[in-house]
Amino acid sequence: MQRPPGMPGMPRQEEFILKETNPALGGVGSAGDKLTTTYDLVEQMQYLYVRVVKAKDLPAKDVTGSCDPYVEVKLGNYKGTTRHFEKKSNPEWNQVFAFSKDRIQASAVEVTVKDKDLVKDDFIGRVLFDLSEIPKRVPPDSPLAPQWYRLEDRKGDKVKGELMLAVWWGTQADEAFPEAWHSDAAAVPSDGLASIRSKVYLTPKLWYLRVNIIEAQDLIPTDKSRFPEVHVKAMLGNQGLRTRVSPSRGINPQWNEDLMFVAAEPFEEHLILSVEDRVAPNKDEVLGKAIIPLTTVEKRLDHKPVGTRWYNLEKHVILDGEQKKKEIKFSSRIHIRICLEGGYHVLDESTHYSSDLRPTARQLWKQSIGVLELGILNAQGLLPMKTKDGRNTTDAYCVAKYGQKWVRTRTIIDSFSPKWNEQYTWEVYDPCTVVTIGVFDNCHLHSSGNNVRDNRIGKVRIRLSTLEADRVYTHSYPLIVLLPSGVKKMGEVQLAVRFTCSSLLNMMHLYSQPLLPKMHYLYPLSVMQLDNLRHQAILIVSMRLGRAEPPLRKEVVEYMLDVDSHMWSMRKSKANFFRIMGVLSPLLAVGKWFDQICQWRNPLTTILIHLLFVILVLYPELILPTVFLYLFLIGVWYYRWRPRQPPHMDTRLSYAETAHPDELDEEFDTFPTSRPPDIVRMRYDRLRSVAGRVQTVVGDIATQGERLQSLLSWRDPRATAIFVTFCLVAAVVLYVTPFKAVMLLAGFYVLRHPRFRRKLPSVPLNFFRRLPARTDSML
Repeated sequence: MQRPPGMPGMPRQEEFILKETNPALGGVGSAGDKLTTTYDLVEQMQYLYVRVVKAKDLPAKDVTGSCDPYVEVKLGNYKGTTRHFEKKSNPEWNQVFAFSKDRIQASAVEVTVKDKDLVKDDFIGRVLFDLSEIPKRVPPDSPLAPQWYRLEDRKGDKVKGELMLAVWWGTQADEAFPEAWHSDAAAVPSDGLASIRSKVYLTPKLWYLRVNIIEAQDLIPTDKSRFPEVHVKAMLGNQGLRTRVSPSRGINPQWNEDLMFVAAEPFEEHLILSVEDRVAPNKDEVLGKAIIPLTTVEKRLDHKPVGTRWYNLEKHVILDGEQKKKEIKFSSRIHIRICLEGGYHVLDESTHYSSDLRPTARQLWKQSIGVLELGILNAQGLLPMKTKDGRNTTDAYCVAKYGQKWVRTRTIIDSFSPKWNEQYTWEVYDPCTVVTIGVFDNCHLHSSGNNVRDNRIGKVRIRLSTLEADRVYTHSYPLIVLLPSGVKKMGEVQLAVRFTCSSLLNMMHLYSQPLLPKMHYLYPLSVMQLDNLRHQAILIVSMRLGRAEPPLRKEVVEYMLDVDSHMWSMRKSKANFFRIMGVLSPLLAVGKWFDQICQWRNPLTTILIHLLFVILVLYPELILPTVFLYLFLIGVWYYRWRPRQPPHMDTRLSYAETAHPDELDEEFDTFPTSRPPDIVRMRYDRLRSVAGRVQTVVGDIATQGERLQSLLSWRDPRATAIFVTFCLVAAVVLYVTPFKAVMLLAGFYVLRHPRFRRKLPSVPLNFFRRLPARTDSML
């Protein structure tokens, strides 16, 4: 039996490892035949489906001679009902009910038609089905055709009225599954049913909008006795940017400045340009406005310049409490160049784990190289996320994001080991991309307030380039979250992943191509611009997905897109420092090994290095082939120990297990801070001490660079004279001495025996350390 997570006696690191699993993917029937091939990356789940289509000739039950019918589908302890119709004897419902076979304890399903009443609902009639006689439907078979069934009373006698039904056994691959009422959601109120269904979302197509403000003409300032200080403010939805104040002060100002926005299809918002005069330190006067619908803006696919346009500026004044256009004799106007950039990729994710790198314009897309298939099977050992009716519970669902397609599984009610078994596919255009899977707790089933937020349970990232083609990876991934109290495992999620490559040649060719579209390199955007644009793109995506039904809420989208990845964190800084040390450690190891060679710790190895050195000096054409052959042999040797599992969240690499509680509290602090002044002062002092050490290291690097410059700058005339003389002597000696002889002498000198060495620093190093730097001139 597996020990529960966090139980005493278990090594801490064991909680966070990736576990390979062996689920029964695809599902096999009793006769050994596959039930379906469309869901071959998940375990098959059997469901009893009941489709209630309509009824006719229902008898009247009220004293008014009318009928308010609805249908109740009952299977054991589970009961689902359709909506009811008032005063209608031939109602149509067309609703589907799904009952999980794992929870069925009855031998028959009862479909009852009832009449809605204020006191007690009246029985009209029913239809019974024996579960053993219900047919199986296997996609891609056509849906089972509904049939008319005569209603019976409780004794089994025929009564007036008929009901059109279809009843069949199926799996989660059935087309009726996503929209069906599920028996495990029986406790959810009717207004919360929409928030538990599975859903596929497509994010809007995002464009960069480039607005080049060139100039304005014939402005009419209110105060004509002063030179106007004019700038342009541009608004697109919630995005606002402004130019600098024009250096040419007058009524014909010039800027020639670019402003960049993010726009989403369909283009519902207009660009508003406002020309304003700074009349006081905190007061701007509007000289005119221009409103430009984005539907009229030209779309640019490459770097070719678009034409410029003049727009008339309209001035508004308040007359009689209403805003009206002021009639002016001469119209002011503004000269701009505006276009929607289709050659860029609008970044809404971090470039380190982006899931899509294609340009906005579909005409520029390359052919897809394969298909990504993801099976979201189940979760195990989830921790309770909330309290309901005095007991702990979790209502979990998964969200997966790759490219413009987001998917959301259905919510499994009140389960710490939910089973989803849902499968999704994406087209792949670049293997160097990442699919992100997040697990969340649905907090909107019984409360719909604005302050209610879905809790995050954990997240998994899988880089496609680390997967072997056509192989099915089945693993249980730890769900790890970082809390102010420390790192915590929230459970495990079991996934099945397969990356199918359609063209190996195209995929290999992609490794030689730029990561981002060419416009990012021909006309690059600054880092600050990209950060601001990414923030705006995330806001647009979260707003659009939040308007879907069921909504993908803002906290979910921001967690999946790592909206706060740029925030300062002492823990991340330490983790990145140790990552750098991990990268440099092989170089340090080589340096240590070479020092041991020079010290003759192993004489045989040192003699062999001497022989190799002599061969390479005498035959220099062998140097590059030897280096590449050595790298090839290292790669072949390491192939035996290649990673067999996809990467997962590493708590040790993230420096999460050893982070100080105060560092975590600082990481989770709001921006701007909400902590008391003494805490902020302590953290500020700590940051100053860290920055002081960084400052010292940067200063030392600058000092060494300035010493190199001073070799020829004559800042120290004696040192420069010595170096120039040495260069002249070295040039003469190298002219008359064969280069191979010089290299042999230099190599033998470096590799000389320790008895010919001194422990003092070498002469070149002593000379270099005596060179001047500009630290003397620093305040």
